[in-house]
Amino acid sequence: MKRTAKLILMLPLLTLLLSGCFWEEETKRESITKGWSPKTFFEQAKDQISAGSMDKGIELYEQLQAAYPGSKYALQSKLEIAYALYKSEDYDQAIDRLNSYIKLYPNHFSTPYAYYLRGVISEDKSRSILDEILTDSAQRDVQSVRDAFNYYLALIDKFPKTEYADEAKSRLIILRNVLSRHELFVAIFYTKKEANIAAINRTKYIIEKYPNTPSVPAALHLMAHNYDAINATTLAKDTRRVLKNSYPLYTPHYSLDN
Repeated sequence: MKRTAKLILMLPLLTLLLSGCFWEEETKRESITKGWSPKTFFEQAKDQISAGSMDKGIELYEQLQAAYPGSKYALQSKLEIAYALYKSEDYDQAIDRLNSYIKLYPNHFSTPYAYYLRGVISEDKSRSILDEILTDSAQRDVQSVRDAFNYYLALIDKFPKTEYADEAKSRLIILRNVLSRHELFVAIFYTKKEANIAAINRTKYIIEKYPNTPSVPAALHLMAHNYDAINATTLAKDTRRVLKNSYPLYTPHYSLDN
């Protein structure tokens, strides 16, 4: 009991000491940066980021915003923080920062970049280091791919004449192919499970939603297979006729073996 009482009595002292250390550290930081210009803050923060000290760099950017909120460097630092978070693979927080930037500065000349970076981050979020070896991004959850697709569409709609919109258009082609391939994997999964109607609906969705993507001929071929499975002979023949006329050189590249 005496030991417990002694510890309880020491708690306020420990709290005071810790508070003092924290205050001393804060004072030390403030003395180092005292008198810095916005440009100095910005350059020092950028140097910290380049050296790999992400937290220190972000802290300096935030000090810059607090000290010189109306400066051009403070505005740019908001984008720099988002980019630093992205490079640290803190994707969700980076996107949150960009969303806030877009909301605060909807028509600023730098805002198209914020839209574009948001799409790039969502794309990277969906990637795996094994994509080129073992996996296909289309086989996994593609919500972040859909997000990127929608972010790029918003950029093109809002700022159609910018260089970022032009780049977004090329990215959309790639993302459409990923999304259509994802739907094909789902249709194949349903086919293997003998959920033939669900598989047919998925293949129809590919053809309607993602025309002219590489997955369309495979979707037609799979659709015909599923029509055969439910004895819809006429529909199967019609589908194969469309496949032959539209893609005469197509050969199946997927397998229904488990």
